[in-house]
Amino acid sequence: MNDILNIVTNAYSGYANYLWREITVPSWHNYFWWLIGLSVAVWILELVMPWRKGQPKIRQDFWLDAWYMFFNFFVFSLIGYAAVSDVVVFMIRSGVTAVTGITSFEWIDVRALPGWSQLLILFIARDFIQWNVHRLLHASPRLWEFHKVHHSVEQMGFAAHLRYHWMETIVYRTIEYLPLAFFGFGLQDFFAVHIFALTIGHLNHANIELPIGPLKYLFNSPQMHIWHHAKDLPAGRKSVNYGISLSVWDWMFGQAYIPESGRDIPLGFEGVESYPHSFWSQLVAPFKR
Repeated sequence: MNDILNIVTNAYSGYANYLWREITVPSWHNYFWWLIGLSVAVWILELVMPWRKGQPKIRQDFWLDAWYMFFNFFVFSLIGYAAVSDVVVFMIRSGVTAVTGITSFEWIDVRALPGWSQLLILFIARDFIQWNVHRLLHASPRLWEFHKVHHSVEQMGFAAHLRYHWMETIVYRTIEYLPLAFFGFGLQDFFAVHIFALTIGHLNHANIELPIGPLKYLFNSPQMHIWHHAKDLPAGRKSVNYGISLSVWDWMFGQAYIPESGRDIPLGFEGVESYPHSFWSQLVAPFKR
């Protein structure tokens, strides 16, 4: 019990100190300012070269999505996620060690490989796991109620990338944890890969046209991802284009769908017009249905 109390105490104090340093001490290894910088850069692209020219510069729910960005990456961890996740990891590791005697999950140690190959393996492995989790969010009726928050966007822009229910963080991190722990990746690796994925995610949701030619078979793009948010899809399909950063999984497994330019297609889902529009009402909506 003392161990758990110490973990909780250290998690709260440690994350609070971390967040304060992030805000007050800008650096190249500072996620807070990377988020600010990338968001401003992609927003400028939207203003200078909008794909949907009739869409307002401050689109519908822009400030709501901006708040989601900071809540999901910083506030959520501060109010409890960091502490709970640390306790869960401690209990999992302690339980596995007690039952099996295994003290390390690093079954495939990649640390002897060149740095670039470690990053590449991490990026591909993480993206494939997330692609499968994303499909699960659409396939499971219970999880879809949480994922609806993200799909309630009716005017697309970069900040919509991070509009999602906090339960998605728990689902993604829970399923990611063990597979990625097997490789022995370091926090520095996760930071670099996460910044790269953040950039792609912002661009995929941005109101810009980004023709990438043959690279569309490898990377996601705004013109591909817009169809994932399409309100109307072919009969029998719950969704399409599940790719997070990479599109290759969709092409490989028959989930890719780009029938035409999706610039002006309606977005959302059936009944999205009556879906809650405030932050708190969206957080509680999945628990009411």
